[in-house]
Amino acid sequence: MAQFGYPVDSVIFLVLRRMRAPLLTLIVLYSIAIVGLVLIPGRNPDGSAWHLSIFHAFYFVSYMSTTIGFGELPQEFSDAQRIWVTLCIYATVTGWLYSVGSMIALLQDKALRRTMEEHRFAGHVQRIKEDFYLVCGYGQTGSGLVRALTDRGQRAVVLDNNPERIDLLKLESLHEFVPALRADVRRPDSLLLAGLRSPYCAGVLALTSSNEVNLKVALAAKLMHPDAKVICRADSHDVEANMASFGTDHIYDPFDIFARYLSTAIDSPCLTSLQDWLGQLHSAMMPEPVYPPAEGLWIICGYGRFGKALCAKLAEQAVELIVVEMEPERTGLPPGPLIKGRGTEAVTLEQADIHRAVGLVAGTDNDANNLSIIMTAKQLNPDLFTVVRENQLMNEELFKAVAADILMHPSLIVAQRIRTLLSAPLLSEFVYQADKEPDSWSCELLSRIIALVDVRPPILWELRVGETFDLAARDLRRQGHEPTLGDLLRDPRNRDEPLAAVILMHRRGARHRALPALEERLGLGDQLLLCGRPGARDWMQWTLNNPDVLTYIVTGEHLPRGSVWRWLRRLRSPDAAMQQRRSASRVRR
Repeated sequence: MAQFGYPVDSVIFLVLRRMRAPLLTLIVLYSIAIVGLVLIPGRNPDGSAWHLSIFHAFYFVSYMSTTIGFGELPQEFSDAQRIWVTLCIYATVTGWLYSVGSMIALLQDKALRRTMEEHRFAGHVQRIKEDFYLVCGYGQTGSGLVRALTDRGQRAVVLDNNPERIDLLKLESLHEFVPALRADVRRPDSLLLAGLRSPYCAGVLALTSSNEVNLKVALAAKLMHPDAKVICRADSHDVEANMASFGTDHIYDPFDIFARYLSTAIDSPCLTSLQDWLGQLHSAMMPEPVYPPAEGLWIICGYGRFGKALCAKLAEQAVELIVVEMEPERTGLPPGPLIKGRGTEAVTLEQADIHRAVGLVAGTDNDANNLSIIMTAKQLNPDLFTVVRENQLMNEELFKAVAADILMHPSLIVAQRIRTLLSAPLLSEFVYQADKEPDSWSCELLSRIIALVDVRPPILWELRVGETFDLAARDLRRQGHEPTLGDLLRDPRNRDEPLAAVILMHRRGARHRALPALEERLGLGDQLLLCGRPGARDWMQWTLNNPDVLTYIVTGEHLPRGSVWRWLRRLRSPDAAMQQRRSASRVRR
């Protein structure tokens, strides 16, 4: 039994079971041929009889079956032996053809290929000796998240029931090798095969498009590996409540997330821009800030899960809403005005008072309808602020061409939130505290960040103060110096120059502080959330892990690095000189 529940000998067992008849056929044929050669006598020149030994008979039959033809041995055969050999040649060749044909059929057998694929997959997983994340579902969310994980050097294991997605993963040029298997993630044995019970399994990500499947994955993960972090996607409040009931760590509903995003963008545009910039990949361009109109009529086309989430959130801000829905008897009636229709026709939008509207959301589950709604609405009201829902990434170029003000993709929203959670867990707490501040607070912080970086978004990283820093800090405290957060922002090459970074969050124990004072003490176990240029992160790591650099940063004093120079420095220090004078005085006495 393998480490994660996989039977190692299953491939051998399957081969032996399927090849049992061909192997027995060869064994019987070879046995009959050998016995016949031993029993049939040969004739010497003087007419006396001789017999092959079992060894010589086995040796002759072995090379006879390959038709190599080394000749008769140990001496020429009799006619009876030659007749027997001729019969054996045809019999063994036929047996080999039967065996080879069975082997070829076996290699093409789906069960064997599946078993061998699982065996290789399990071997790859068992050889992972570092933390990895088990990703269940390699769709639009999973693929983007796996690429983000591997770009940061983190390991991932993928399960998906679609063979085309697994083949696509194998063609991806990822920074890390990602073991992948086509499997039903609802089955616990598939999760065990993927290393669910491995001590290196740091988390399970249930990212399929089915709420029920994600629920089963979360339940299995919590039962079989309670210490693993479980992160799920769900777009049903009932399923979310069920997941939360047994302790699922993080649940992401893309529709609720976007509804809160749009609501925040209306009330606090600077905070929204701040979230966008901090959540972007550094390789992307800095996104433009969005300013949805806060007053006026909004039209929401589609009253499904997305439309309901938007209506509920915008209604809290007393935004005037009109809903356009083709099948209200299926989706339910909104609390406010309703226009029955798709929204793709001009007459329907005119009934919704499109000429008076300031904003429109095309939020159906049909990409073609959403594109048509936006195009028709802009023809009727060119000044309209538009939000469009993109369901399939394959239509990305079409949605770029329609030039909506906000593009909402459910899968990418979930992927971005999980990527941020795994790379910078303190960001959620920072956004929560920033939401309590006035929007001018976010605007000022945005200005500081823009002054540090160029058109690329700043990178986001976390630092944890460890033992190396604490040992060096103790020596500094004995000398009357206290390392602070501001010292960490000094450039190790020139302490008078600041690094291009901003400390967003300081965590000490259960206390969190957004934009902490730079005079605050830096201590063991502190966690920091920072943003800035990539080079600043490397210099900070150097400061925290090099006592000599920390001493220079705090005191401005360059410590000698060689052992000889350190010895000379101790001799020249005032304490050493005083000790030398005391020793000399005792000698004179």
